[in-house]
Amino acid sequence: MTLFQLIKSDYLKHKNYGGNFFTIVFLTQGFWATFQYRIAHFCHIKIKWKPLRIIVFIPLYFWQKMLEIVAGISIPPPATIGHSFYVGHYGGIFLSPKVVIGNNCNIGQGVSIGVSGLDENRGIPVIGNNVFIGVNTVVAGNIVIEDDVLIGASSLMITSAAKNSVYLGVPAVKISEKSSKGYI
Repeated sequence: MTLFQLIKSDYLKHKNYGGNFFTIVFLTQGFWATFQYRIAHFCHIKIKWKPLRIIVFIPLYFWQKMLEIVAGISIPPPATIGHSFYVGHYGGIFLSPKVVIGNNCNIGQGVSIGVSGLDENRGIPVIGNNVFIGVNTVVAGNIVIEDDVLIGASSLMITSAAKNSVYLGVPAVKISEKSSKGYI
């Protein structure tokens, strides 16, 4: 997808949850963060010439830091995120620069996705398509969250998750096979 198509898909996902143009573009911190991420990621991928990277990334870095302060959402440019990404609420969201998130995913406030684990378990999660990650959840380590998974609020996800499953708890355990359908 092109940069414009990705931004449009994020906008339409926010609109799907009942927002109008004014509220989404001017009042929704989750959309601000995804919009900034899309532009920064595009520049990160496309600009290879070092002097131009420095010129472009200094303002992008300050823009990202301002958004982190104002919105409490950190989505670094090297992260890989598919289309229709939805950040539902303000604050406390931190993603690792090496995280991979699939298409059509939702994350709530207070979510951290990053490095954890020891030895062969140390690494970054890979998150599939149509995944819903509830508020105040930590997803960490060298794990794979397959497609259509729902991770409930305040969970600690440190093991891989099977497709079409619901996980909950600290540490998170599989509680059903109802999937994320209806939540996304």
